[in-house]
Amino acid sequence: MNRKLIRTTLAEVKGKAREAPQPRERSNGGAHRSAGSDGGREQRAAQQAAVQVRKRIPPPTETNAEIFYYKKQIDAHTLMVIVLLDGEEIEGTIEWYDRCALKVNRKAAPNLLILKRNMKYMYKADERVEQPAE
Repeated sequence: MNRKLIRTTLAEVKGKAREAPQPRERSNGGAHRSAGSDGGREQRAAQQAAVQVRKRIPPPTETNAEIFYYKKQIDAHTLMVIVLLDGEEIEGTIEWYDRCALKVNRKAAPNLLILKRNMKYMYKADERVEQPAE
């Protein structure tokens, strides 16, 4: 098999550099427009499209932290205290959750379906701070 080694010479490299197109001068859109001005419009449209692609993507609206927390408490059967907007406290374990509601199992009382919009906050019953008796 005959293989030729192709080597470029310095003259060929200089010749290609001379053939490279020079960047166009920008015009301010004066009265001296030529027939080739449509190419400038296309170039500007392409640049604007490139700018639109580089826009910052907003952060996700759902981080799944709430779902992870509920799943962890359900699996561990952690006794939770749920404080409602009116101040009532409900103690029990979370059986399941939904986008809008929680089902809470209680020992000495009926199970409840609590809408999340009625909840103020919740915490683990082990972390409850007892008020000192006066």
